[in-house]
Amino acid sequence: MMKIAVIDGQGGGIGSNVIKKIKERFQETVEVVALGTNAIATAQMLKARANKGASGENAIVRTVEQVDVVIAPIGVMMAHAMMGEVTPPMAEAVAACRAQKLLIPLSQENVTIVGVSAQPLPHFVDLLISEHLAKIATAQ
Repeated sequence: MMKIAVIDGQGGGIGSNVIKKIKERFQETVEVVALGTNAIATAQMLKARANKGASGENAIVRTVEQVDVVIAPIGVMMAHAMMGEVTPPMAEAVAACRAQKLLIPLSQENVTIVGVSAQPLPHFVDLLISEHLAKIATAQ
């Protein structure tokens, strides 16, 4: 069974949206682990039907080594992003892990990803699920 980590911070809205769509598409054929930079984000993602969840730096650093796919806003790979919730060890662990990384190009940081058009979150999530995650799941 493919194991997917969804990482989010602050209120967990992005991660919750992603998890709902994953569960709609793949049901229980995948395991979704909610990793919040804080307990509120984790709780919201668990409400969205993640199979399990954990919060904080150590949970993220340890768990990304055990999953097949990491899904998160792009800020998760930037130290001090998400209003400081992403610590340098978190960013390093995500960047260095063997898992396939599917990053959503939404950021509150002073970063522009050239070549990416601005779209609402639901469009990015639909594209992530239908174009990218579906291909990975089929290859497993």
